Amino acid sequence: MMRIAACGLLGLGSALIIAALLLSTYTSNRLAKIPLDWDATLVSEGKGRALDPASLSGQKFIADPDKPLALQEQISTVSPADATKVGLQAGITLRRTDKQGDAGLILATVDTVTVDRHSAEAISSDDNPGGSVQKPRAIEDETPPTTIALKHEGLSYRFPFDTEKKTYQYFDVVAQRAFDANYTGEEDVNGLTAYHFTQNVGYDANGKLVEPVSYPSLYDKDEDSKVTARAVQWGVEAEREDEEITMTRYYAAQREFWVDPVSGIIVKSKEHALHYYSRDALKPEVPMVDYTVQSNDETVEKQVKAARDTRDSLSIWSNILPITFAALGVVALVGGGLLGSFSLRAESALIDPGLDTVDHGFFGRRSPEKPSASEADTDKFPSPRNHL
Repeated sequence: MMRIAACGLLGLGSALIIAALLLSTYTSNRLAKIPLDWDATLVSEGKGRALDPASLSGQKFIADPDKPLALQEQISTVSPADATKVGLQAGITLRRTDKQGDAGLILATVDTVTVDRHSAEAISSDDNPGGSVQKPRAIEDETPPTTIALKHEGLSYRFPFDTEKKTYQYFDVVAQRAFDANYTGEEDVNGLTAYHFTQNVGYDANGKLVEPVSYPSLYDKDEDSKVTARAVQWGVEAEREDEEITMTRYYAAQREFWVDPVSGIIVKSKEHALHYYSRDALKPEVPMVDYTVQSNDETVEKQVKAARDTRDSLSIWSNILPITFAALGVVALVGGGLLGSFSLRAESALIDPGLDTVDHGFFGRRSPEKPSASEADTDKFPSPRNHL
């Protein structure tokens, strides 16, 4: 019975050690993935100069200064979705919160991208763009929305698990291409140590406009990238007020991301963006919107909680359980070895008790028994010589 128990302990110890190795490698890697049911609403608030949509049909385009703005991203998962990849769909809107309903809508985009569930990198190629963007529609347009294939590169809407202190490519859906997101240091966000990244699109590191992006229109005839209107509507000087002037739309942005390095979740973000019309790319003439917004408190708290929950789950499966299983496995192996050795000694003692007197007594070394009087050696004295 002791031998069977010893074998059982040895087997259990081996199984626990193997389980610890699997949990720390294979299982933890399978858990470090974007969930297939990810659903998040991220809101950033701030102020800026924003075009009054009603003025587009008036005598002059008017951009009101210092207006409250809200940037909202509604992110959810869509097909394809399997063990290695997942589709992400983001509805992005920028609104003036001082106006109700559609009257306050300034920008709206619906972006879709397929990403790797661990690295958050876009999965795309020349033959398979792996992403799309919804074609803009007028507010009164009731036709079904249509999408335009759009190749995505780099990261989208989050960073990879085990984020490193390096530069990543992060996709800008307005410019329709990826730009560098540079690591700048660590910062505390609601008690969570986060990696801070900055991204410049059209700006340099000092915030100077150096290479703005010519707005890539999603309309068939580039209606929103080049606009022709009368000088009086643009509000610029000309020989005649009714002189028609064509301007190009440009775009530039600066972003900051605070990222949980374990889960890759963006716990906080800040964005400054500028959309404007001009005849010279580096000399903005008519601003469409110029704003700075930052994640509100509710969004930060929600994202920090999501990051902590993911950290706890990964820690349980990749640290706590493997260490516990490894410790129990070592104890079981040692216990099985000791019990096995004890069973062999016990069996030897039961088969032949004499074997136990040399070096391995049942309860340790046993002192030799004293011989009986009949067995004791006697002193031998020489017999006296006969002199007779």
